[in-house]
Amino acid sequence: MTGRGMSDRTRGRGPGAKSGPSGHIPVLLDFVLEALAPQDGELYVDGTFGAGGYSRAILEAADCRLLAIDRDPQALATAQKFSEHYKDRFSFLPGRFGEMARLVKGAGADQVDGIVLDVGVSSMQIDEAARGFSFAEEGPLDMRMSRRGLSAADVCNSFKETDLARIIAAFGEERRARTIARAICAEREVKPFESTLQLADLVTSVIGRRPGAARHPATKTFQALRIYVNRELDELASVLVAAEQLLKPGGRLVVVSFHSLEDRIVKQFLVHRALPKSRPSRHLPESADEAFQPSFKLLNKRAITPTKDEQDANPRARSSRLRAAIRLDAPLIPFGLDQVKIPQVPDPDKAL
Repeated sequence: MTGRGMSDRTRGRGPGAKSGPSGHIPVLLDFVLEALAPQDGELYVDGTFGAGGYSRAILEAADCRLLAIDRDPQALATAQKFSEHYKDRFSFLPGRFGEMARLVKGAGADQVDGIVLDVGVSSMQIDEAARGFSFAEEGPLDMRMSRRGLSAADVCNSFKETDLARIIAAFGEERRARTIARAICAEREVKPFESTLQLADLVTSVIGRRPGAARHPATKTFQALRIYVNRELDELASVLVAAEQLLKPGGRLVVVSFHSLEDRIVKQFLVHRALPKSRPSRHLPESADEAFQPSFKLLNKRAITPTKDEQDANPRARSSRLRAAIRLDAPLIPFGLDQVKIPQVPDPDKAL
């Protein structure tokens, strides 16, 4: 990966350097800063503010401005501290990152110099049992990032068995999805699902747990429900399109993802926009390859992964993948859902 170089203020910050509240460790931080290459006077967007790890590092790396987006109401307290410290260099925009284009333009900016995304659930959400994201601690079966809309309990207690199986298979990539869905439907007839451990224990009883296995048996089921209730893959596709609209020529997009579904969408999107032979979209004419003008240049052909030292210091970094690209001076490429393969599942608004 080549970049414009890191500021002296960020040199020497190892992968395990702590930033943000509660000792939060931003994943792949050095690689993010190298790819984004913050510069004085420029404007950046942190689309997944969370505990503020990336935002803090960017603001310390250069005398720049930053817009932070998050739909989690709990992020507001951290954002207020940032506003007090960084003054007019920092602004917080509450909302979903899929709404980035509207939020950024509403803040008075038509274009930006860089966008960073840390896709998925944040450490602070996992660590708070009351949010219902963790299968390791007792808490309400919730999982909603914005605390609005369907909860994971609503899905488990109300959806048809076939729909549950589709969600768990598609978003959890769980081979035992049908068996788990059948067990959920049988269990809720006895007692409706209310807690995380109730679901985690049920999944464990259904598929078993091998001695010494690193992954909890309920990991994939919890992942599937979380992605579904928060519409995470739809949001990811939307924010990638927004990034193409908002970035100036030379602007940089950096995306950190944590599982194959997310990383696949990011890869497909960027490859479709960087390489003409990889764009089988029906939205483009057959002669488009000859006239194709790439809208992005890939900074890394393969995803960047954490070093062993970072994995040892921060186990949550182990599955992380970073992809980055530079916006070129070319028109927007028409977007079609066939360009990113999102599994088809019941619409949350129509499934009940």
